Amino acid sequence: MDSVKTMSMKEAVSKYVKDGDLAYLAGFTHMIPFAAGHEIIRQKKRNLVLARATPDIIYDQMIAAGCAKKLIFSYAGNPGVGSLRCFRRATERPKPKEGQPAPTDWKPLEIEEYTHFGLSGRLFAGATNMPFLPMRSNIGSDLPANNPAIKTVKDPFTGDDVSVVPPLRPDVAVVHVQRADRNGNAHIWGITGEQKDAAFAAKKVILSAEEIVDESVIRSDPNRTLIPDFVVHAVVHEPWCAHPSYVQGYYDRDNEFYMQWDEVTKEHETTMKYMDEWVFGVEDRAEYMKKIPREKLDRLKFKPAVCTPVDFGTM
Repeated sequence: MDSVKTMSMKEAVSKYVKDGDLAYLAGFTHMIPFAAGHEIIRQKKRNLVLARATPDIIYDQMIAAGCAKKLIFSYAGNPGVGSLRCFRRATERPKPKEGQPAPTDWKPLEIEEYTHFGLSGRLFAGATNMPFLPMRSNIGSDLPANNPAIKTVKDPFTGDDVSVVPPLRPDVAVVHVQRADRNGNAHIWGITGEQKDAAFAAKKVILSAEEIVDESVIRSDPNRTLIPDFVVHAVVHEPWCAHPSYVQGYYDRDNEFYMQWDEVTKEHETTMKYMDEWVFGVEDRAEYMKKIPREKLDRLKFKPAVCTPVDFGTM
């Protein structure tokens, strides 16, 4: 019998993503949950605090669609290409002069910036229920002067100043994986990024997977089980969830799209034209994938590179 956790992405987002939530869509260049981001856009979720290391194209799209009121991030950019144009427009657009009415579409985007280690450290602190995480890399940089959440404490052993960051505990995290069982026990391989800490730090977890497999498959390789069922609230079978990102062993990164996005987003009008066709104009990820030419999908499919099996047998 299917677990009560299994549902569509539409159901999962409707049930677990609320207006005003602090949301974390995990994945460090790898397995970025674009399908979840698109569903959040389609459901017109508003006033979200979006947190993410390397907020790339998916957060650019969510910002353009008006979902975000604040971004908590480390590096922000279109990887290998340049800036995130929608993000830049949202942060660099000048405020109206005093006494002048703001345009109806003007919404300032708040930002809270960290180093990669700082943001991943916040997630680790949230996942392990720590009051803060000490680190050295902030001291001497401009970040503490521009981010009041970064503070210092005295090292009780040396008396030196040590930078600390607060725990990050998202209201909801979305994590994409290669395969999972219906209860949410999930295998991840390749670049693992911060998915595990995001799942343990969050109050609610939506887990999407390229494949839903029998529990025996998960049990056959416990070292790859980074996400356990007891932190997962929804399990979504979502093939090609991460496109144009990649999933190790399933499909490659669509580098052509990342180049195209830079052109599409030069103007807000062309950005929204894309969104109307590829996000609002489709019902779900399956319909989105039907719009992509078959020859491109064939190019993106993985070429097998199987590792040597491991024998977990005992005496």
